Amino acid sequence: MARTKSPKGNNRIEYHHWDHSFRWTELHRSSEELRPLTVSWDKLADECVDIINGMPSGPSDTSKNPCKRDIYALLSANVDKNAKLKEFWTEINTVPEWVDWEQIKRGQDVFYRYAIPIIIALAFQSLLGGMGAPRVVETLSRTGGFSARVVRRRLLETVQHTLDVTGSVNAMKPGGEGHVSSVRVRLLHSVVRLRILNLAIQQPDYYDKEKYGVPINDLDCIATINIFSSNVVWMGLPRQGVYLSKQEIEDYIALWRLVAYYMGTPTEAWENTEKAKAMMESLLVSEIDPSETGKILAKNIILGLENTPPLYVSKELLEAITRLLNGKDLSDELDIPRSSLYYRIIIYGYCFGVIIFSYMKPKSGFLDRKIIEWYRKYLRDIMIYRKDGLGGETLFDFKYLPTLTRTTRLGKRRTNLKWHGMKIMGLFGPFITLGLILFLGIGWYSISIALSAISS
Repeated sequence: MARTKSPKGNNRIEYHHWDHSFRWTELHRSSEELRPLTVSWDKLADECVDIINGMPSGPSDTSKNPCKRDIYALLSANVDKNAKLKEFWTEINTVPEWVDWEQIKRGQDVFYRYAIPIIIALAFQSLLGGMGAPRVVETLSRTGGFSARVVRRRLLETVQHTLDVTGSVNAMKPGGEGHVSSVRVRLLHSVVRLRILNLAIQQPDYYDKEKYGVPINDLDCIATINIFSSNVVWMGLPRQGVYLSKQEIEDYIALWRLVAYYMGTPTEAWENTEKAKAMMESLLVSEIDPSETGKILAKNIILGLENTPPLYVSKELLEAITRLLNGKDLSDELDIPRSSLYYRIIIYGYCFGVIIFSYMKPKSGFLDRKIIEWYRKYLRDIMIYRKDGLGGETLFDFKYLPTLTRTTRLGKRRTNLKWHGMKIMGLFGPFITLGLILFLGIGWYSISIALSAISS
């Protein structure tokens, strides 16, 4: 990380960290200032999960596994039987006064207006790059959910939550699918946190609470919302050549602030865009320091997604997009191999197409609405309902419980297919890019000649 004094003589510090440059301000927070958040957490959710786990199973709840029980259903069925459950239920069903539903709708539209580059950013910059945070990966590695064999399903479940919270305005109101999904994830976090803490009591060296803080603590939860919001806006999209307008940024950040509230995450970081950007950069400085475990999880994401539906992308192409989105420094630290010129050209061709599509289509009106509606409908069908997707909606239970012996190892490459799906399409990317450049160049030249003739 490079640190230099501002050349303007105002004593501000310029940072260049993980290929991202920014100026440190009074809104930024140092590692020492963030440290208390590692020992604060969602105690109310933990209390409620403990209460629910002590309740007898209903006739429709046959699971003995606390991570398999539908805790949200049990919560809603027993909310009037316990004061803590009632307190929790009241909190999650109370809409904050700062919520503007028109703004929430606009924020949801931003997701679908830029659906492809946002999903690419979430997968390969936010989530994969997030494996550079050692405290977070210590929790993730203990669940087994990021092994190469199952990581694709784990990521599709994350996609479902994202589609749930962007589905419609009503989806984010109490009782809507986005609201319920966010609360389910909140309760799931509590279940995993309690499980890890209980295992650490049985075997003290299982999890180092002094070093990593409480599992899934407030800082971890802030970092999670950050990778879905701020990271996308100021890193994931710009590195693909897409820059949102000021209004789009404000709306998108407001949407994820509401998601944070429902998930029991402190929301101060998203009160405005300046705070959101400062928190993202503070986390970049204080939290990203890749460990060996993080390298394994990052590689497993690529291995688990190689040659899978719907795009069937090769490992080499996934590595190329990863390096583009995370930058040279972080990619090298995560042991992501450097890409050949061939794959870099394909990625540049992809980015050119994204830029053209993003800036040529209207951002309001009939066509914009139709594009948003199309993505809203078909993304859910492709990612969630099809057999080669998630195969149906999940209730966000946890298939792999943390145990004293469970850890995540580096997976193996399952296929060596060289010509499949998007890679074949990618071969034509450079030619399509060249064709578009020539087409636009010739068009501009022709217009210039015509204008000259008219003026003369």
